[in-house]
Amino acid sequence: MFRPTSLLLASAIFGSAVVASAAAASAGTLRFGDAFSEPTITVGKTHVMRPRSRWSLPARYPLSGLLPYNGGLVERFPKIYLIYWGFGKYGDPSGEAKYLTNFMTGVGGSSWLNTVTQYYDAKGNIKNPSSQLAGVWNYNTIVPSGPSDSQIQAVAQRGVKHFGYNPNATYFVMTPTGHNTGGFGTQFCAYHGAFSSGGHVVAYTNMPYITDAGQACGQNFVNSGPSGLLDGVSIVAGHEQAEAITDPNPPSGWSGNYGEIGDLCAWASNSTDISLSTGSFAVQPLWSDVNNNCVTSY
Repeated sequence: MFRPTSLLLASAIFGSAVVASAAAASAGTLRFGDAFSEPTITVGKTHVMRPRSRWSLPARYPLSGLLPYNGGLVERFPKIYLIYWGFGKYGDPSGEAKYLTNFMTGVGGSSWLNTVTQYYDAKGNIKNPSSQLAGVWNYNTIVPSGPSDSQIQAVAQRGVKHFGYNPNATYFVMTPTGHNTGGFGTQFCAYHGAFSSGGHVVAYTNMPYITDAGQACGQNFVNSGPSGLLDGVSIVAGHEQAEAITDPNPPSGWSGNYGEIGDLCAWASNSTDISLSTGSFAVQPLWSDVNNNCVTSY
């Protein structure tokens, strides 16, 4: 378990860590967004993806019920907003921004992300449209050397103001090299959660500069040599996006004792490259309740 700056450890389950956000995260009961009429949920928790050294898959899973539904809302019409915080000021030596933007541009509608369409809420099943990337913002202001969760949330909130609010969107905050939240690379690779703002619930992801962690967060996990430098960027980002879609306000959506849709297959041996219209990208498999297995296509 870990305690990133401004995060308070709340509970831990096998394959995931669920933590209560700092006081800045306005915990309370409210509706997920104007597009929904039910149910009411509590915000203020985050869910982490563990580094390779902190995670191992169990030898045997239960035969059924591995990824239970907890009654909350999902992102039925997913959208992604990317906020590159300070990349213009501090640089991007590994080229993560271009790679991640290309991945998010092409991943919508792919057979890999189609795995999420078997999951649902009271309104119906999740869709997998193309063009899920709805906006990119280069937010070039000073970034603390170790931004707290409340500071990440504040930038996500600025993203909401910049792009507009969408109850089906996840606002990704990417921090530049050398400016990552404490615990990155040793306790977590990235995390997602939700906070309340203006009567809405905002789903967000803290995405550090993944190559700063090297192999701990996926470098060369699929591809060897220079071609695998950025493997971890798409592996981690894909993990977080699939989990934010199916459990945008953790753990109210699809989440159980073994974690979320990505945790169940994290760092699995059948991780692979997928071909998108924007290039080839390394991904991990995602859990399929239909197949009762980790799959890279559905």
